[in-house]
Amino acid sequence: MTDLFIGGKWCPADSGATFTTLNPADGSVFEECAEAGVTDVDRAVAAARAALNDPTWADMPAHARARLLWRVADLIEEVGDELAELETRDNGQPLGIARSVTVPGAAEHFRYFAGWCTKIEGSVLPVAFPDTLHYTRREPVGVCALITPWNFPLMIAAWKLAPALACGNTVVVKPAEQTPLSTVMLVELMERAGFPPGVVNLLTGGPATGAALAEHPDVDKVSFTGSTAVGRKLVHASAGNLKRLTLELGGKTPSIIAADADIDAAVAGNVQGALFNSGQVCAAYSRFYVDRRRADEFTEKMAAAASALRLGPGLDPASQLGPLVSEEHLAKVDSYVRGAQDEGAELVTGGRRADGPLSSGFFYEPTVFAGVTESMAVAREEVFGPVIPVLSYDDPDEIVDRANNSEYGLAASIWTRDLSTAHRLAAKVRAGAVFINMIHVPDAATTWGGFKASGWGREMGPYAIDAYTEVKGVWTHLGGA
Repeated sequence: MTDLFIGGKWCPADSGATFTTLNPADGSVFEECAEAGVTDVDRAVAAARAALNDPTWADMPAHARARLLWRVADLIEEVGDELAELETRDNGQPLGIARSVTVPGAAEHFRYFAGWCTKIEGSVLPVAFPDTLHYTRREPVGVCALITPWNFPLMIAAWKLAPALACGNTVVVKPAEQTPLSTVMLVELMERAGFPPGVVNLLTGGPATGAALAEHPDVDKVSFTGSTAVGRKLVHASAGNLKRLTLELGGKTPSIIAADADIDAAVAGNVQGALFNSGQVCAAYSRFYVDRRRADEFTEKMAAAASALRLGPGLDPASQLGPLVSEEHLAKVDSYVRGAQDEGAELVTGGRRADGPLSSGFFYEPTVFAGVTESMAVAREEVFGPVIPVLSYDDPDEIVDRANNSEYGLAASIWTRDLSTAHRLAAKVRAGAVFINMIHVPDAATTWGGFKASGWGREMGPYAIDAYTEVKGVWTHLGGA
């Protein structure tokens, strides 16, 4: 059983309530976790507020904060194999992904932002008033509620924790109830690293726990990664004290395959872009616009590549595609597949839950549809699963409008041999990140976030420093009395 972490101490929920997590590979109960209630939220926020004002943290030199963050990165690597296996058993992602992407990515974010601690600076600005010195300071936003999703729980927790702490904030982190365990272990490592009590607090629980954090009057900022529907609720919840918000929400990434594209390279990249982590990626390539002259070839090769992937438990080294996170989510994905068939899309491969030895887990066959149109839900809505809808186009001039005809704008992908085509489309597509002839690969050093209903603000790189600091202007009259 796992506990909450509040004010530097591990403790059960005040009510004694618990919930269980499941192993998505076989549906078995994996772990029991404390379920935080309103009083636990109050205690965690109070602990974070007290630590924010405690000189132990508030006056800690920047280089000392940097050493703490760097120590977390070292500890992540020391227990990397254990963390990776925990992530795989809790989330379902193949162990190879957990070892090569999740764990190294989490460590890298702590190291990157450790470097920022000593480089958060203000500026001296010329002002119109004579004999006046004006300069700016960057100061912590305050108590930050960090609410993370279930698809990459460890790495996205690191995306938020590292910059928030680098900027001198205090935090209450709330992982998704489906996959809390790697975040629990991460907080244990942060305790070992030596953060003062109350700087890092952990609450496990469901949507009610997250809502109580978002509405709390003593929380200064909420950073949330998850669905657009929940993001909209957070906007309303933040109104009471006008909390600062960073929202990384849903996506429906268009992948544009031009007539001159290297189809074999495009197929290899788009299969990864669509099916990485079983399609449970906010930036997953999820609607494919293919020049009609290449559409049949692309579809045939995509179907062959997708159907050749080996489904299996994440702990099996031979597995290339793991399970979906839950029975509930599998049912949602299947409903989109059934709906696409009802609307007239042609099922090329897949389209059903895996049977046989995998039937007790939440496995879904990689699915390719041809003959898809924009009016179909599978082309408009975020499926968040291993589903590849192929749409064709005739006129290259129409493709930007079609790609932009979505409420989402998180990412986009372009496949072409022509640099002019690539950069012209990249400039016109409304998305926070555009990947040309490659899969989606966020990096600690650059920006991540979306346009439109895909969210507010940016994470990673110097943009995260903006997200976790307030700018204060200081005016000093230098003339005589």
